[in-house]
Amino acid sequence: MAVIGLPDKRLGEITGAVISIHDGMTCTEEEIMEFCKALPRYKRPRKIIFAEVPRNATGKIEKPLLRERYGAAHLVAKQYEVPRKSDEVK
Repeated sequence: MAVIGLPDKRLGEITGAVISIHDGMTCTEEEIMEFCKALPRYKRPRKIIFAEVPRNATGKIEKPLLRERYGAAHLVAKQYEVPRKSDEVK
């Protein structure tokens, strides 16, 4: 599991958890949220992503790669784009 900041239009950034489930195991978003109720509210993840967590050769989580995958370019970039004059339909 890795926790990263995800862009949010209203708050600027929200907490996101990227969770890798091992073969033969199951887990739901509701179970994760129930488990996280022991944490203070501001530390709880707002978004749960079930995906493979990339690691380097020494086993460390590659957070820059996760930020690239799930960051602004993929989740909310369209919300912030300003149309250019050449994009407008006449």
